[in-house]
Amino acid sequence: MSVFRSRPALRWLVPSAAAVAVIGGGAAAGTIVASADPALPDRSAAQLLVDLQGADPAGFSGTVVQSTDLGLPGVAGLLKNVEGGGLTSLVSGSNTARVWYASDDKVRLALLGTDGETDVIRNAGDVWIWKSSDNTGTHVSLPEDIEEKAAAQRKALPTGVPSTPQEAADAALAAIDGTTKVTTTGAAEVAGRDAYELVLSPKDANSLIGQVRLAIDAAEHIPLRVDVYAKNATKPAVRVAFEQVSFTVPDAQQFTFNPPPGAKVDEVKPSSDELEQHAKQDVTKPADVAGSENFTMIGQGWTSIVSAKLPDDAPSLESAAAEAGKQGGQQGEAVAGLLETLPKVSGEWGSGRLLSGSLFTVLLTDDGRVFAGAVTPEALYAVA
Repeated sequence: MSVFRSRPALRWLVPSAAAVAVIGGGAAAGTIVASADPALPDRSAAQLLVDLQGADPAGFSGTVVQSTDLGLPGVAGLLKNVEGGGLTSLVSGSNTARVWYASDDKVRLALLGTDGETDVIRNAGDVWIWKSSDNTGTHVSLPEDIEEKAAAQRKALPTGVPSTPQEAADAALAAIDGTTKVTTTGAAEVAGRDAYELVLSPKDANSLIGQVRLAIDAAEHIPLRVDVYAKNATKPAVRVAFEQVSFTVPDAQQFTFNPPPGAKVDEVKPSSDELEQHAKQDVTKPADVAGSENFTMIGQGWTSIVSAKLPDDAPSLESAAAEAGKQGGQQGEAVAGLLETLPKVSGEWGSGRLLSGSLFTVLLTDDGRVFAGAVTPEALYAVA
């Protein structure tokens, strides 16, 4: 089973856009062969998909840097005044994390920020969530039967779910609908390691995404770097990459956590049934939202658009901006300033305001509708 399917703590290493592209799009992927460096044997795109699904390193550790530049400098400046500026890096900036992995039940993730460090540690039946900024944390004691229940759930999967890397790759290739151009650029080097680079590009001109590039470790087969480029851009709008990585199994002490003196720690002991119910809620939430009365998914793949209808009693954009301004303070001024900076647009669909970045567009109509997607403004106007 893929390391990314069986170990949820590692999924964050691959941005959702890239994951969707690998599983849902492509064009004759099996016929395109990587033009690799002489030191690396040739690999076809289909073989690289098999490699990704079958990645199963014994252990690794490293430093991962995520950087973002969505082409919204004005918005980034306003967000500095919201919750201490923590949202700014999601629009323009970077985040750094350290990750350690030794087994399914020995995983540690440390998010490094300007105001301190946040750690998430799984060590067998103990899970620690720790914030150094305020010296607080949560200790979750997992029930003894959690692994047995997880194994039973895996056995109960429907027959249509791939059970081997090859089956998963075959399913991905079978789902190809011709909306994606799949190519390779040959060899790459990331964090001092040899890698193959797989490139996925949407064919639809309405997509704002130009390319998604995955650098796949030649030996261990996990993504070392994922770049998402806006159309016609020469630099990635989003990059998640290992800055340093080692595939040596981390020492056991990396997963031992002792709260510092004076720490406030909340003890939580959920039952396996409670955890199971929580997991089901997390899994079904996206589908519930997309299929609810107020949310609609229009289209699919690269150019899918989310449509939402705000409650009838929701204030208009102008009223919301005015109210935020009245509240005063840095956050109120930031919200009011953000709404006021959005350009006014209109058409046969009505009128509203537009938020447009390098990878996404959001249309807020005056009659309470919201349309968003990685598409051009014209694509949103068409469905509005």
